[in-house]
Amino acid sequence: MIKCENISKIYKTGETEFEVLKQVSFEIKKGEFVAIIGPSGSGKSTLMHILGALDNPTGGKYFFDKQDISELSENQLAEIRSQKIGFVFQSFNLLSRAGVLRNVQLPLIYDYKTPRDKRRKKAEQALNAVGLEKERWHHLSNQLSGGQMQRVAIARALVNEPDLILADEPTGNLDSKTGDIVLETFKELNKKKGHTIILITHEKYVAGHADRVIEIKDGRIISDSRSSNHNGLKEK
Repeated sequence: MIKCENISKIYKTGETEFEVLKQVSFEIKKGEFVAIIGPSGSGKSTLMHILGALDNPTGGKYFFDKQDISELSENQLAEIRSQKIGFVFQSFNLLSRAGVLRNVQLPLIYDYKTPRDKRRKKAEQALNAVGLEKERWHHLSNQLSGGQMQRVAIARALVNEPDLILADEPTGNLDSKTGDIVLETFKELNKKKGHTIILITHEKYVAGHADRVIEIKDGRIISDSRSSNHNGLKEK
């Protein structure tokens, strides 16, 4: 599904150049659950923006579903972001005065080809997939706990049935117990529903919930490890 070939990213400030990513190469297959881990300033956020078709690399090639992202128009990139990638962020990004169902349906609002009742049904299916109790569906999002809000955000990411879920520090605003519930939700979506998931984090504990961990430091990949039981990582 994803192939990065010698990806580099350089930012310029006046005459100064700063290379954030340096010859980054890896592949992610459909159905994998991968964590990308690194400290602040490692380049993981820049890499996330490239993987999410939000930015282009300075050098190298990025292929999403066998398409060279650099060759696509802005409209084509927008279509990939809206139809093929579901984004989950640390800050939830929910409409506080809108209900749960309304928030989950937001990606479908401009899909005039889909009838309203079908949009609602798709939202309900997504909420069922993340295990949010039905009695919460008619609450405003600001009436929910942090863990419930994050599950609504995950449901919103699922509603368009994307090929990839890209989660950026999804447990960053949650306590450890609630964070575990959210991480278990991702594992369930991967194991039972077959969703491809890329989790961006700086915490080893969070990364350990994935089946594969790519570690990045100073703009380079320093390890790529797999775990069969999440009790320990083995070198790929």
